[in-house]
Amino acid sequence: MDSIKEVVRQKYAEAAVKAQNGVKADCGCGTSACCDPITSDLYDQSEATAIPAEALLASLGCGNPTALAELKAGDIVLDLGSGGGIDVLLSARRVGPTGKAYGLDMTEEMLALARENQRRSGLANVEFLKGDIERIPLPDNSVDVVISNCVINLSADKDRVIAEAFRVLKPGGRFAVSDVVVRGDNMPDAIRRSMELWVGCVAGALEENSYRAKLASAGFQDVDLEPTRVYRAADARHFLEEAAISDEAVLAEIDGRFMSAFVRARKPTAVRDCCSSTCCA
Repeated sequence: MDSIKEVVRQKYAEAAVKAQNGVKADCGCGTSACCDPITSDLYDQSEATAIPAEALLASLGCGNPTALAELKAGDIVLDLGSGGGIDVLLSARRVGPTGKAYGLDMTEEMLALARENQRRSGLANVEFLKGDIERIPLPDNSVDVVISNCVINLSADKDRVIAEAFRVLKPGGRFAVSDVVVRGDNMPDAIRRSMELWVGCVAGALEENSYRAKLASAGFQDVDLEPTRVYRAADARHFLEEAAISDEAVLAEIDGRFMSAFVRARKPTAVRDCCSSTCCA
């Protein structure tokens, strides 16, 4: 787990440095063009112009959770793996001065970039925290919405991440994240690893039914998973050929099986903590 975390940390530190130098971060697959099906055109023009350019340059997301999470004025929002701060700053604008947006990240370079982006944005209802998404440094029942953008797939302990999200959400609070998801099991390990590297830099995508099951096991209700972008084998052909995976039958097998999805769930308004037959039936 520590080795995975260190690889992720290095990748995102490099992305932060690139953004500070005016260069768009990429997924490490050789050229930024090969990542266009995943990271491009996630934010509309009004969103892109409302935040510092460096926040957009540092983004390695696979979706736009702020546009789908139905944030309301006064909400307290937490972004897991906030990077350069793009989704935190957009959330802060949506929740207004009576709300607040927290960003949590483990990478010093990203936190420094995010805080500079906050300063440039002039937003006061923002706070960036250093820490791991497996150990969120916030109290129980303290936020209304947990968002994340293509980060939970990077964690080696997704059960812990989901449990922590459940813990910090207020009763009735919402889990609303974009993430990389795989459809169906029985994929050869070498192919899966190559596709994950293409889709998410250093990904460990959950199978969609496993994602639903983990959320339900943590106590979430109203679990829903909505595909937002389905990735085609043709988009990844060059990358897969470099990985010595170019057989047409193999490409057909993986076509459309990796996707970005918007994952929703809700913490019950009354969390039951007893185990008697009357309250756990």
